[in-house]
Amino acid sequence: MKIAALRVFVDDLAAARDFYAGALGLPLREDGSRDGWCVFDGGGVSIILESVARDAAPDDRALVGRFVGVSFEVRDVEADYVRLRGMGVRFIGAPARQPWGGMLATLADP
Repeated sequence: MKIAALRVFVDDLAAARDFYAGALGLPLREDGSRDGWCVFDGGGVSIILESVARDAAPDDRALVGRFVGVSFEVRDVEADYVRLRGMGVRFIGAPARQPWGGMLATLADP
């Protein structure tokens, strides 16, 4: 068994698509924007962005903005941190060494 896809629910699909493609540089594999979704190649895992209408039922609206713990492996976290901040990406946490030995920076997905 392996993870095949992660679903991220958004209320502004165009902004999310631009963020994942432009800021994060992930390849757009399928663009179903007209139908409220798109799929990015996350390097072996599909990242599916799904639009939730602003007037959707409360249970559906609760999907937008919930915590999704997704980790991206990069060669140089500090360089990517500087590059992404220069593009306007907001970070919740700057690169820091973690107790388990790795480096971690936490960004805010729009």
